[in-house]
Amino acid sequence: MRKLQLDKIYNDDCINILKKIPDNSIDLIVTSPPYAGKRGTNQVEKIPIKDYVKWFLPISLGLLRILKPTGSFVLNIKEPAVKHERSTYVIELILRMREQGWYWTEEYIWRKNTSFPGKWSNRFRDAWERCLHFTKNTEFKMNQEAVMVPMGDWAKSRFMKNNGTVKKKVHELAKADRIRRTSDSQSGLARNVSKWINRDMVFPDNVLEFAVVNNNKKHSAAFPDTLPQWFIKLFTDTGDVVLDPFIGSGTTAISAIKLDRHYIGIEKQRKYWRVANKNIKLAKAVPQIKKQIKNAMKEDLKKRIRRIKPVSKKTSKPRSF
Repeated sequence: MRKLQLDKIYNDDCINILKKIPDNSIDLIVTSPPYAGKRGTNQVEKIPIKDYVKWFLPISLGLLRILKPTGSFVLNIKEPAVKHERSTYVIELILRMREQGWYWTEEYIWRKNTSFPGKWSNRFRDAWERCLHFTKNTEFKMNQEAVMVPMGDWAKSRFMKNNGTVKKKVHELAKADRIRRTSDSQSGLARNVSKWINRDMVFPDNVLEFAVVNNNKKHSAAFPDTLPQWFIKLFTDTGDVVLDPFIGSGTTAISAIKLDRHYIGIEKQRKYWRVANKNIKLAKAVPQIKKQIKNAMKEDLKKRIRRIKPVSKKTSKPRSF
């Protein structure tokens, strides 16, 4: 970066800051822009739904310029329901971004597993949001092994015997588990699951279950740090640069710090910019504090050991008969 300093939050409109970032210099962009329409009382920028696509397109064009050819852009967004009908502005935005040159590579669903129950007259409460994955090319950096998950409970009944104490050999599996075949539901080919018999970790699907609850209580729409961390692990390597043009209270930057990545954050509102800097300062201090406590405990243990007097062994005289 020639014009901007890395590992810093800039208090400005993202359009102004993006102009200062060199072409093809960012490895990952992950962000959650302001909601469309009026939502909540603390949101500064309330963009009307009818104007949202027009508002975002200059931003997405700037992001396209600065993203590396191997980079990824993850956009956390969710359309509201208006007058008993879902808005289509997210679909319209995807189509317009494709016209700009973006590839809409994937859609990850963030399922909020701690959402409160509820309903409206014609629908139930939302418990998910979109995480749209865009790239500049069909080939891009992706570390799939970095986000592998433990084998699920399904493996116990398929791969184990003797009440789950002994792992089956391949020839002991059901025939249907040893071949690739047409699925019983006629939805496609069922997998040959015998390939997974000696594995403890498997690849996840594209439905991500993260709690809504996060450690940040000073922003009305902060996502949990587990969300950007997952994408940072998946799409970047150590030392890469992560950008969040709507960084809010700093969650993306803190996630980058924890994973040894560089970050650039942009926040238009002054009060959230202050909160972000305070949170980042604390995040940087915590490892050092933990190290100091650990070292202090080691020194204290050494002193205690030195103060312990060795037990003298009394030599007993041999007994005479």
